[in-house]
Amino acid sequence: MKFVFVIVLAVFLQCGTVWASASADSIIGTDRPDGRFLSSRGVVQQLMKDRSPTLAFDPNMDPSGFVQWQADMKAAMRRLMRHPSTEVPAPRKVKTVIRSGYRIEKWESYPLDGAVVPYLVMIPDGADTVHPAPAVLCIPGFGQTKELLAGETVGDFNLNGKPAENPGKNAMALHYVRKNVVAVVVDNVSFGELADDGRADYLNTSRMLLEMGWSYLGLTSWQDKVVLDWMKTVPYINKERILVSGFSLGTEPLMALGLLDDSIYAFVYNDFLCTTRERILVMTKPDAQGNRPFPNSIEHLIPEFLTTFDFPDIVAALAPRPVICTEGGLDRDFRKIRKAYEWSGAPDNFTYYHYAKYADPTVRMDVEEVPQGVDRTQFFRIVNCDPPSHYFKTEWVLPWLDDLLGK
Repeated sequence: MKFVFVIVLAVFLQCGTVWASASADSIIGTDRPDGRFLSSRGVVQQLMKDRSPTLAFDPNMDPSGFVQWQADMKAAMRRLMRHPSTEVPAPRKVKTVIRSGYRIEKWESYPLDGAVVPYLVMIPDGADTVHPAPAVLCIPGFGQTKELLAGETVGDFNLNGKPAENPGKNAMALHYVRKNVVAVVVDNVSFGELADDGRADYLNTSRMLLEMGWSYLGLTSWQDKVVLDWMKTVPYINKERILVSGFSLGTEPLMALGLLDDSIYAFVYNDFLCTTRERILVMTKPDAQGNRPFPNSIEHLIPEFLTTFDFPDIVAALAPRPVICTEGGLDRDFRKIRKAYEWSGAPDNFTYYHYAKYADPTVRMDVEEVPQGVDRTQFFRIVNCDPPSHYFKTEWVLPWLDDLLGK
């Protein structure tokens, strides 16, 4: 522990103390002798501080209670996602196009009355009923479409044109199908083909869902689950080797599906790992106009979620199934997850990498608690996040995939 402190102190001296310059207004407090707040935001933040997540993973718990904790996590996720109990009509294939080394099929699913949800299925040459292939459900990040992930021309929903000339690293599904893995690609709610006349409308969609006691993540994960369940029925897919791969915003339905469906084989978590509740409570430094940061946009909001668990808790509950996290975070959280994998008897099934900028442990910050009163830039520095380098990490995922499926 002393060694960690010395490293952290050295980093502070090298980079400048990232929060020491914060003014007294950076931390929401009160001068009243009775400890009460005039600031309503202060009151609400105190409520959040007082309501610790009921299912937070405790690495000091009795290991004999770990399996029951996982069961409680799954039950809680089912309650929070509020998926409908309804029979879903069979999906329909609407088009097939041939590409070099694979074909793309466009399908439509019908997860709710009145709903049409298209998705793409990329099938490598050689995958058939005699030789079923592994498969991966690919979930985009904020502002990404299924066409982008498939290496197709963005906006070409009917696949009438040619593939993108320079698909880039974020063409997640294209990278997978080139590895002889069936790649199934969805859109996020209110984006891509699901947008409102071409206008991404996360705000109103999320607000109306919250008004009805549901959430953006609840609907997104339901739509994705319908596609995932279909994947298990496809004869050219090896249903024992179905993965879920999420980028950025897509890691949230990944985590929900992970707790809801034990049959998922493995997970690609392409984002930095963050304790969201902590981020809300510490990221309070006002800007030049005196406005405090707004931690999360509305599509991330799920009633009671952060009073139940947080992202590292969910990843820990996925043990012993293989998980790769590709964009770092706090080593504190990775140590907790590692403990869960040790208890599950599969310590090697959890893999994580830091951003290249923080790959060297001597430049990473290793803290048990993020200090209060930081702004967004300071927060990202403390938790070892490098936003400009946020992309699908083929350099980590594809070798990991080779090793995983080779086994």
